Amino acid sequence: MFKMLKKIAVFTGTRAEYGLLYWLMKDIQADPELQLQLLVTGMHLSPEFGETYHQIEKDGFQIDEKIEILLSSDSPVGTAKSMGLGVLGFADALSRLQPDLLVVLGDRFEALAAAQTSMILRIPVFHLHGGEITEGAYDDVIRHAITKLSYLHGTSTEEYRQRVIQLGENPNRVRNIGAIGLDHLQRTEFMTVQEISDSLRFELNQSYFLVTYHPVTLGEEPPEESFKALLEALDRCKDHQVILTYPNADDGGRRIIPLLEDYAIQNPNRVCAIPSLGQKRYLSAVKHACAVIGNSSSGIIEVPSFNVPTINIGVRQKGRLCADSVFHCEANVEDISRAIGLATGVNLKAPGNKVNNPYGSGNASKQVIEMIKKTNFEPCKTFYDLGK
Repeated sequence: MFKMLKKIAVFTGTRAEYGLLYWLMKDIQADPELQLQLLVTGMHLSPEFGETYHQIEKDGFQIDEKIEILLSSDSPVGTAKSMGLGVLGFADALSRLQPDLLVVLGDRFEALAAAQTSMILRIPVFHLHGGEITEGAYDDVIRHAITKLSYLHGTSTEEYRQRVIQLGENPNRVRNIGAIGLDHLQRTEFMTVQEISDSLRFELNQSYFLVTYHPVTLGEEPPEESFKALLEALDRCKDHQVILTYPNADDGGRRIIPLLEDYAIQNPNRVCAIPSLGQKRYLSAVKHACAVIGNSSSGIIEVPSFNVPTINIGVRQKGRLCADSVFHCEANVEDISRAIGLATGVNLKAPGNKVNNPYGSGNASKQVIEMIKKTNFEPCKTFYDLGK
């Protein structure tokens, strides 16, 4: 008897999120019981941010729907309008695809638009990386909102699993699977420094920092002023080269890009600026870096597994669980310089050293597949009250 494949739609709107989802998408694609559907939107489709949908296609994935939502805007109003465009586009796309399940990772505004549309269309949502806290960004509220719109949950730590349950989700539908991006540790063949240099057309001939700074969307941390402080701190480290990646398409992000580009132009032999490295090249660059600097979640979640120190700037990631290899600092020149000095003063790669990463060791994708196959989705879910 012919068995219908279960259609699993995966949503991606940014280079970072796609990189984390890569092995899950490959596993869905290879599973004889599942059919992968791919919705691509946001920064992936923007020339300003590198049109990274080309990399998705190069990796062997068919993009089923491209949903244009990004406005050429750098304001909260522009972000809100992009979310509205997202709901319109996702409504049409999901109606055409008719998936059995939508997979959404994280806390981006694009992801919220996709999740709320899916909920209205009665398509269950599987949410990855719920229960986390990032007090310096409105992503924190978005993440919890997506949790309530979702049916299944894969969290990155047990503490975050308990928080999702605290939000009223049934424990039977919430599993601590670890950080899904750590699957790369077990399954990706990383590039050498020379291969990275060749691909960037930039010779990495000394110790280097990998730097990514995103705007803080909540709190008092002006993006331009904070980024200038970071660049001044980097100027005090002339014996290190710098790979600078572009910020996300958040409020204030576009104001950082010209500063980043000018810094690279002024330091052509020391600084390489690039919109997106792609996940394999990014993690390979992490592996060989002297330190990772900025305020990306990657510095907290993935980087410690490489025994590489992280300098975490400002409040964007405030509230996340962190390994001992993460050095926190305020967004000013002196404190960033202090943290860089501390991070470069430790040798995490010395024999016998092993950073304990609270986010797992890299076997999340298979657990997601198992949960998808074992779950019988119901049209509605009940609120789970603690203590009852």
